[in-house]
Amino acid sequence: MTTVVPERAALALGDDALVLSHRLGEWAGHAPVLEEEVALANIALDLLGQARTLLSLVGDEDDLAFLREERAFRNVQLVEQPNGDFAHTIARQLYFSAYQELLYGQLAASDTVFAPLAAKAVKEVAYHRDHAEHWTLRLGDGTDESRRRMRHALDALWRYTGELFEPVEGLPVDGPALREGWLGRITGVLERAGLALPEGPQHTPWAAGGGRQGIHTEPFGRMLAEMQHLHRSHPGASW
Repeated sequence: MTTVVPERAALALGDDALVLSHRLGEWAGHAPVLEEEVALANIALDLLGQARTLLSLVGDEDDLAFLREERAFRNVQLVEQPNGDFAHTIARQLYFSAYQELLYGQLAASDTVFAPLAAKAVKEVAYHRDHAEHWTLRLGDGTDESRRRMRHALDALWRYTGELFEPVEGLPVDGPALREGWLGRITGVLERAGLALPEGPQHTPWAAGGGRQGIHTEPFGRMLAEMQHLHRSHPGASW
């Protein structure tokens, strides 16, 4: 197995996990029921563990998380989108966890430094995806209001999904196969939930993108300021 660490790939995967972990952590004290608060917290901790491992491959994990400026982050724009209502969070989680499970499945079988992490993390992400699918089915097949909210969330976040399949330097994955598998999985879940796949191709003139190049949406700057505030306010502090 090669031990060369592709920095751009490690940062991309690490930042995806770090940013989504923080977004899910924002539900602490605000989730609709206690059981769901615990579930989201556990998913957030899984992602944080992945982020720590990936970022530590290329530098000090605390410095990379808390001292980089916005343009230095390489996460896709999907994971930085605000939580919105519960349906919005579930749609974001469905799109990303289905992608991440397939991605880690490919990386686990690769001859790269990412293989050990991917082999362990793919089991965690299978739970994340199952959790999102469960709630997609529950909301889609629920009341008129829950179905309306779920449909709106899926449509609103669809424009951010195309970026998931853009090539990343140093990430040896089969992009077309990844996208085909993801689309098949998402389509199947939505059909079971009585929901339609959002209209239009993923790559359109108005589709979002640029996160891998450090271009982020407005909510990300506010989230980053909150995430980094304590560390920047007390430089060098330790427990």
